Amino acid sequence: MISAFFRAKLQTTRRYGPVALALLTALLAAACIAPAQSVTVTAAADWREVSAAEYRQHLDDLDTLVAACRKERSAEACDPNRVGPDEHLRLNAPAEPREIRYDWLRDLLDRAGKPEKTTPEGGNNTVVVKAAPVLDVKPALPPKPRAPYLDELLAQAHERLLADGQQADAAPQAAANHASERATLKAILARREFQGVSKVSAKDRFLEKLGNWLDRFFSRLTGFGEAAHWLGWLLLGLLIGGVCLGLVWLLVRIERRARLRLVPETQPSALAPSARDWQLWLNDARAMAARELWREAIHFVYWASISRLESRRLWPADRTRTPREYLALLPSEDPRSSSLTALTRSFERTWYGGRAAASADFQAALDLAVVLGVE
Repeated sequence: MISAFFRAKLQTTRRYGPVALALLTALLAAACIAPAQSVTVTAAADWREVSAAEYRQHLDDLDTLVAACRKERSAEACDPNRVGPDEHLRLNAPAEPREIRYDWLRDLLDRAGKPEKTTPEGGNNTVVVKAAPVLDVKPALPPKPRAPYLDELLAQAHERLLADGQQADAAPQAAANHASERATLKAILARREFQGVSKVSAKDRFLEKLGNWLDRFFSRLTGFGEAAHWLGWLLLGLLIGGVCLGLVWLLVRIERRARLRLVPETQPSALAPSARDWQLWLNDARAMAARELWREAIHFVYWASISRLESRRLWPADRTRTPREYLALLPSEDPRSSSLTALTRSFERTWYGGRAAASADFQAALDLAVVLGVE
């Protein structure tokens, strides 16, 4: 039963769906076209170029139209389409054309062609008599200014058209000659105090624009902060968190740099690498290399490097440290850390790992020792 019901509904939708869609499309089109047609009453069709004589003749025609509208007050006599297009009036050849719009007159004629309400407020003229209050007498408020009726507006339009016609009939004023003023200004600017004045540089203009942009940005930010009070607390929390992170980072940096500080001069232990001069370690390495004992040569090169670094008081002398412990005493940001790491790995592979070494391995270890100060 249920499946048959839904099947019947589906067939009905397929049968009448296109018709309903067409009706909906027509209604939307009508709704879109209606506002467009109502707007054409107050919009000008196009612009036209007119001379002074044509402009005066057009003003006379418009005055006649306003007079006929005041007399008959009908849709035909007050047709706003009879106003015509807006105009470009060019009085003098080199001057820019003057734009003259008539939207105000079209709107007035459109209102005048419709039935006028009895009162400017659109209400009725019924007078309701109320009993005067005995207590709590308040002074009466001054009456609101009455809106002008359409007859008064049409009379004002007649006066405006007459004034525009008189202005068009007036002879154009000759351009004023400011030669004397210009000479006075040039004499002032030629004085000594104005000799060093120059145009604003591009840098100053950029800084001024940047300052203005920052002012606008912070002004908008202030207004937003007044509307959202949580934003101030959020910014305060971010500021405090940033300061705390900065302090932690600074303490870590200080702790790492503390490893590089020089230790006090003390008498090294007899078994410490620095108790024996690093040059002696290097001489032993070269002697072993001459005998092609490459493992022993790399061994002496490594301890020559440790003795060299220890003699510079990078860490206290202690022979009990392992190569990895020596490597940990040198911070990773130290430029010599990578060379000491490579030398330590070469030494551990050949000495503790038992790998065979060759002349190339000894030369590579010697190059790394040179970076560490063993020369």
